[in-house]
Amino acid sequence: MRIRFTAAKVPLKRYNARMVKPNLMGFLDEEIAKLKAEGRFTTLRVLEGAQMPVSVIDGKKVVNLTSNNYLDLANHPRLKAAAKAAIDKYGVGTAAVRPIIGTMDIHLELERKLAAFKGTQAALVFQSGFTVNVACCQSLMSDEKDLLISDELNHASIIDGARLAKASRRIYRHKDMEHLREILDSKESAAARRRMIVTDGVFSMDGDVAPLPAIMDLADRYEAFVMVDDAHASGVMGPNGRGTPAHFNLADRVQLQIGTLSKAVAAIGGYVAGSRSLIDYLISTARPFTFSSSHPPSVTATCIAAVDLLMEEPQRIELLWRNARYFKEGLKKAGFDTGVSETPITPVMVGDTAKAKLFSARLFEEGVFALAIVFPIVARGKERLRTIVSSGHTPKDLDFALEKFAKVGRELGLVG
Repeated sequence: MRIRFTAAKVPLKRYNARMVKPNLMGFLDEEIAKLKAEGRFTTLRVLEGAQMPVSVIDGKKVVNLTSNNYLDLANHPRLKAAAKAAIDKYGVGTAAVRPIIGTMDIHLELERKLAAFKGTQAALVFQSGFTVNVACCQSLMSDEKDLLISDELNHASIIDGARLAKASRRIYRHKDMEHLREILDSKESAAARRRMIVTDGVFSMDGDVAPLPAIMDLADRYEAFVMVDDAHASGVMGPNGRGTPAHFNLADRVQLQIGTLSKAVAAIGGYVAGSRSLIDYLISTARPFTFSSSHPPSVTATCIAAVDLLMEEPQRIELLWRNARYFKEGLKKAGFDTGVSETPITPVMVGDTAKAKLFSARLFEEGVFALAIVFPIVARGKERLRTIVSSGHTPKDLDFALEKFAKVGRELGLVG
């Protein structure tokens, strides 16, 4: 005898035209209103044409002091030609992740070139600088017995990577070596399976440089390995733009050198350079690498051409620094506070969200684009305009920008 089970029929709740459907996403309007009230709502500026030292943004021609196009390579003929040639040879994309069939010989060529550039055994390219930081933190700090130690002003990608790691996390006060020593000397550190110190090479909001020699000395003393995020130092600091480890002559001591391909190189992507063992391990364990499609051949070829230019034309970097010094000195002479900047990233401190945004808006009206940076990107009371000059800015561009900064600064009572 067979026993048949019949599922009970549950009437579906149906809405007719007269019933009001619940607005399940209505909270978004409330959140947006809150963001606007706090001055944190973002509207996008639209770049019309190539990223240039003088660009057309929202239909207006402005001196562009907000781009990361440090070496003026974003519209370089040689990079564009390399991208076009790669499309003709390889097509527009790989349609696969690297571990399956998304690795082309051109990807390996770029990685060999980056390793030689950084002076390491090997390198591995990721889809972005953000993902390479997440991948390294998550993959290397994979146990609760590990300890990840991070500067308090490290980039958001390091913060998120640390959150995804299983390790315990300790934050040291910005560039405070005594505080870092205290953490390394703690019982928690002594009991850790692994210890990794993570720092930006150049800090993206203030433009100051990590005290890498002191960090490495402490790391060696307490048997910790070091990861340096050199996003804003790639193509900017060190011989031929090799970064802060090379700048301090420490490239052979830093275990993980993180670089970007989206700022001075003017394309997209990030990479980690280090030992062959490090790269082999990440290929097998790094989730952003495993589960993201590989770079289009055109982007990869662009990056190869850019690294070649870094080696062939160091004068681009020299001009970048000359422009940065000139602009920084001009701002200081006008009475502006440029904080602790040591690099082409030069903040103009304001200290108030509304005034920083008004300052940026008025400069734009006058023909200068300098973005306001406010909470939560920086702490309350540290609101500023962040400026970045490039090697492509002319003295005329910089003088024009300085004139407008002084004019609007006086209007807003920021300078006398």
